[in-house]
Amino acid sequence: MAETDLRKVTDRLRRLCSRREYCMSDILKKAITALDGDRDAAAKVLDVLVSEKYVDDLRYATAYAREKAMIAGWGETKIRYMLSAKHIDRSLVDQALTEIDYSKADSRLQKLLENKAKTLRKDPQAHLKLIRFALGRGYKYDDVAKLITSLTTYTSLTSLKFLTQV
Repeated sequence: MAETDLRKVTDRLRRLCSRREYCMSDILKKAITALDGDRDAAAKVLDVLVSEKYVDDLRYATAYAREKAMIAGWGETKIRYMLSAKHIDRSLVDQALTEIDYSKADSRLQKLLENKAKTLRKDPQAHLKLIRFALGRGYKYDDVAKLITSLTTYTSLTSLKFLTQV
């Protein structure tokens, strides 16, 4: 592989990394593609980007966890699973998950469940569907069960009172 090709690919990936966060596995895939499958050269490009702090898995995992928890409404389980799918070390994932504001995440889950419950007004399996919905978002069963119980017990929304009948 020519040195100029490596430099061009490295510069292109620097520009990408300066716009948003990427994890090492994403950058490695992009480098392999740009270098026509040359894994050794792609590894060299990745090493350069990591040494120059353009790529940092902890920084990526933290940003990813914050974004998915606050904007997408994902729970810890789903975030953990998706980060591990990107080959991010478990210890880094654990560190990133400490950055989530769980009180805001719980209020986000409550809002999601309230909105979902409104769509399930006359459904006899509404309780089960709410649980399944929240579990699919990556929240833990104990948290979901407590929240659904508190929603049906303490909410001022009369449209959610039907959940206690199940």
